[in-house]
Amino acid sequence: MARRLLLPALLLLALAVPATAPAAGNPADALASTAIDPYRYDRATTCRSKIPVGTLALKAWLQQNAGGSFWGIQRCERWGKDSASLHAEGRAIDWHLDVHRRADKKEAARLINLLLATDRAGNRHALARRMGVQGLIWNCRSWWSGNDGMRPYSPCYDRDGKPKRIDDTTAHRDHVHVELNWAGARKQTSFWKR
Repeated sequence: MARRLLLPALLLLALAVPATAPAAGNPADALASTAIDPYRYDRATTCRSKIPVGTLALKAWLQQNAGGSFWGIQRCERWGKDSASLHAEGRAIDWHLDVHRRADKKEAARLINLLLATDRAGNRHALARRMGVQGLIWNCRSWWSGNDGMRPYSPCYDRDGKPKRIDDTTAHRDHVHVELNWAGARKQTSFWKR
């Protein structure tokens, strides 16, 4: 009887661990003694032809520190007057990982948890903030600078909150979308300045 109760209790305990718990090997820990970068979200307004240096630095960091592969940065995608995709300003990277592959799904979770982990000084979302990451989208979930954690990504759901049938790219099931604020895109955050 005790064994039957132990497994459900362990599962509940595992589910109770927050996604922002400290991560082993978190690069943000090396900066824990310096002031943490504030939460910041910069909307995109126009199309630009040059990819910012911080976006290229993030691409290089991902290539060295994450499984998966580079899937693109820039495309001019305007949504109206003074409104555009972060890709239009060269401040978003699509990182190919496929939710239908167990290893890719595990790697995406590892990467997102690392970016949103609390550092040893207690700073929430430490690596994301220090790099200037302002948004993440993966598998119908999203995080925006200042939010607690990954939440439902609105294009995947109808107005009643029920899942909609949409393609894997729109749902971000075949890539992780990582976007930068302007400080991160210009390499002006604590991670890039060190």
